[in-house]
Amino acid sequence: MSAARKGALGRAVRSKGVIFGAVVMLAMLFVALAAPLLGAVDPVRIDPGCRNRAPGVECMTRDASGARVAMVPLMGTDSLGRDVYSRVVYGARVSLLVGLAVAAISISIGLAIGLVAGYFRWLDAVVMRLMDGLMAIPGILLAIGLVAAWRSGLWGGIVFAVILAIVVPEIPRVVRLVRSVVLTIREEPYVEAAISVGTPTPLILIRHVLPNTIAPLIVQGTYICASAMLVEAILSFLGIGIPPQTPSWGNIMAEGRTLFRVAPHNILFPGIFLAATVLAVNVLGDGLRDTLDPRMSKRV
Repeated sequence: MSAARKGALGRAVRSKGVIFGAVVMLAMLFVALAAPLLGAVDPVRIDPGCRNRAPGVECMTRDASGARVAMVPLMGTDSLGRDVYSRVVYGARVSLLVGLAVAAISISIGLAIGLVAGYFRWLDAVVMRLMDGLMAIPGILLAIGLVAAWRSGLWGGIVFAVILAIVVPEIPRVVRLVRSVVLTIREEPYVEAAISVGTPTPLILIRHVLPNTIAPLIVQGTYICASAMLVEAILSFLGIGIPPQTPSWGNIMAEGRTLFRVAPHNILFPGIFLAATVLAVNVLGDGLRDTLDPRMSKRV
């Protein structure tokens, strides 16, 4: 491992922001993956006898065999008697799936386009005008249109529409970031030397240009992930995102907003999980920005 990489790793280990963000994100990933084990009650099971119970208030319900048993909902129940704790735990799957998928797809597509646009100057003007056109499209309106087109489709199709609707506005931002880095790196002496000795262009891009884009892309990816989770929650809150029968933090809050004064826990707990996750991702991004940029290492 090079000295620069050792220094960056050491700064990351010492950064409180990186540690806090990484710990919270790992905890949320564990919650999402272990949802069937952590959620003791079926998140879509309706029980009219346990409607709008406050957290910790016992109610009588039926188990899988149909026998009446006492239940103490940890986070209360909603207007249909569904366990809020189980719905919040399972909702982590949707939010993290959308956030991570949007970040991965946006970075992958934006990286490829940005490398080409920044290295081949004759393509730069054409590609960037196309990106400017995409950035002119309002993201929320695009999301509403795409999701509305898939409303009658299967669950997977609707999730794909939500991811696609969030990915499209994010790609131009990644392209502009990568292009700015490539324009700078292309003028470096070692790149010009590689060109002069006849090194194939793909090899130059992979060996000399691509490694310099990794650090800013990692930071950008964290911000995209946080933004995607918020947009998904907004779409679900508006009723045009993930179907209501599938728990997500956005539609849990949407279903509880009409009874907020009577049962505020329906909005409070998914809101806390969403805010904590977005905060952790943003803090992780800030910490990585400080540790991966040598000019800011003294701040860590």
